[in-house]
Amino acid sequence: MTQTPHPFLVVVLAGSRASRDPVAEASGVSCKALTPVGNSPMVFRVLEALQSAETTGKRILCGPSWSVIEQEPRLLALINTNQVKWVAPQSSPSTSAAFVMKSLPEEQPILVTTADHALLTSEIVDYFCSHARLTNSDVVAGLVPSTLVEQAFPESKRTIMRFKDQGYCGCNLFAFLTPQGRMIAEFWRQVEQERKSPLKLIRTLGWIAVLRYITGNLTLAQGLERISQKLKLKITTVPIPFPQAAVDVDTVADWELVQEILEKSATE
Repeated sequence: MTQTPHPFLVVVLAGSRASRDPVAEASGVSCKALTPVGNSPMVFRVLEALQSAETTGKRILCGPSWSVIEQEPRLLALINTNQVKWVAPQSSPSTSAAFVMKSLPEEQPILVTTADHALLTSEIVDYFCSHARLTNSDVVAGLVPSTLVEQAFPESKRTIMRFKDQGYCGCNLFAFLTPQGRMIAEFWRQVEQERKSPLKLIRTLGWIAVLRYITGNLTLAQGLERISQKLKLKITTVPIPFPQAAVDVDTVADWELVQEILEKSATE
């Protein structure tokens, strides 16, 4: 008899990077996670997509602060009825993720995403999680080929990591499939600090890799192999065929783009 795999425990990072967030200020809310998108705070869109997915189970919301939670009755109700577990945010997304993962059962895989993933759908979640399981890796990151993103949203400015084979955009979907994989938090801190500067990030792989990246001779697979060797883990990626998976709300322009996308889809 085939054993049913454990569902992914989900950690949604919803803390604030700074005391004053431009998106929160532009939308008139107390924290970015509550920014309205399609007539609903975007954190609810994320939580609903995760609830509807077939591959996920318990949802854990790390942030926002409890003072913010108390001012949002709908979110407070989800927590008080144990539909969502709340954990206080730590100093950064990586430390928050590491803090939560330490308390979770080792035998269950973990999916980490963010509250500003406003276009997340259950279809995207299930695609990523089901394909991540097949990799037999410790850690898996979701990536969208940049050509798909550029074709779908030509006016949008997304951060692109350009490799020899092609360019990719991140999409804030990370699977931690083994206990060893959860120890990647220290490297994630480096990714956090350099997430808008691919060259600085690639520098962690060594200067030969930097030169190959500059000249366009480093493939994604080669980069992943070097990171895996450096961290003594098997790290891989899942290419995601949904361009909207690469759109998170980092800026006011991103917020406006997301609203335009949803308005357009509502009229189709």
